[in-house]
Amino acid sequence: MNRIARSSVRSLSLALALGLSAPLAFAAQPSTATAAPATRASADIVDTAVAAGQFKTLAAALTAAGLVDTLKGAGPFTVFAPTDAAFAALPAGTVDNLLKPENKDQLVALLTYHVVQGRVPAARVATMDSATTVNGAPVGIRANAGKVMVGNANVVTADVMASNGVIHVIDKVLMPR
Repeated sequence: MNRIARSSVRSLSLALALGLSAPLAFAAQPSTATAAPATRASADIVDTAVAAGQFKTLAAALTAAGLVDTLKGAGPFTVFAPTDAAFAALPAGTVDNLLKPENKDQLVALLTYHVVQGRVPAARVATMDSATTVNGAPVGIRANAGKVMVGNANVVTADVMASNGVIHVIDKVLMPR
């Protein structure tokens, strides 16, 4: 990775780790806080999320579900990634229960509900009313006044580019129906 790309990844990772984001402007050019880098990142979805520092629970869940290798694969994937704060907002004991080996199928269903096949940038997400997730269930999408919701979650940072897809950071964990 060249020096400029490393600097951009570090800057984006720092901004994500600090929870910095600006209101999303999907209809027009995104603000600099949510703009996608001009070139594709060299890190995959998992490494990009881990480097951001605010997806530790998601990373642990992906490991417990056996999905790390999949999301490190060729893709492309679009991941609606809940932050650690989103997981912490779940009822007490929910995450611990999902991480138990006997609940792996439930965990896989939950996590794959956050993934859409293909690279779907923010501009395209904002024009959709739903998307079919990797677990086969649709998730609703609403765009209004420059804000986008996926299910009941707000997209707080869009277009975090990875070598094998794109991450849209969300503020709630999506629950499959």
